Amino acid sequence: MNVCEQCGYHLKISSSERIEVSIDPGTWEPMDEDMISVDPIGFHSEEARYKDRIDSYQRKTGLTEAVQTGIGQLNGIPVAIGVMDFQFMGGSMGCVVGEKITRLIEYATNQFRPLIIVCASGGARMQEGSLSLMQMAKISSALYDYQSNKKLLYVSILTSPTTGGVTASFGMLGDIIIAEPNSYIAFAGKRVIEQTLNKTVPEGSQAAEYLFQKGLFDLIVPRNLLKSVLSELFKLHAFFPLNFKSIK
Repeated sequence: MNVCEQCGYHLKISSSERIEVSIDPGTWEPMDEDMISVDPIGFHSEEARYKDRIDSYQRKTGLTEAVQTGIGQLNGIPVAIGVMDFQFMGGSMGCVVGEKITRLIEYATNQFRPLIIVCASGGARMQEGSLSLMQMAKISSALYDYQSNKKLLYVSILTSPTTGGVTASFGMLGDIIIAEPNSYIAFAGKRVIEQTLNKTVPEGSQAAEYLFQKGLFDLIVPRNLLKSVLSELFKLHAFFPLNFKSIK
């Protein structure tokens, strides 16, 4: 699980590895895999065209975008899950990431499934300008219907790093918010804050343990315990494993 056996330090983990350790074998069904980014504002930098960068990350990671969404079972409980991947352009949230997460939430709403979103992101994707910022409102609107109208359960999992527009939207909208140990969680990064406000950010003030003391989220759960903790939370909220014998 990419956790040091000696000190318990949590190393970064890919979205595919995360799905493998979270979802029961043989139950994973991906959604919207063929959805890829275009270049909506014609963004070009000196280094490379935006489309070329997307192609490069697709080849390097084997993913089409910075989030994988789908359905599966967690200890037998049917769930809808989205897992962000920091290796794909820093897990940045562009139009495709926003659309995939929104569709996942809408599916979970219609099918009355518990929802998990694993956050790992540097924030909104600057190469898509204000269109990337609009994803914050779109996802939040879908979550409002899921949580407030349908009264369903959304668990947000914050991993390192979770920053920017993801923190400012669905990252902090969970009914239950869980963080991994020693995760870096912030709205703006240390350098940006110090350059903007001309003040020094105290060391460790953007770490999960410090923020937990300030009431920012509900639990800090080590990776090796996360699946069993999620299972117990879902059972507590009346989501139970499939029992095929009782269906007959």
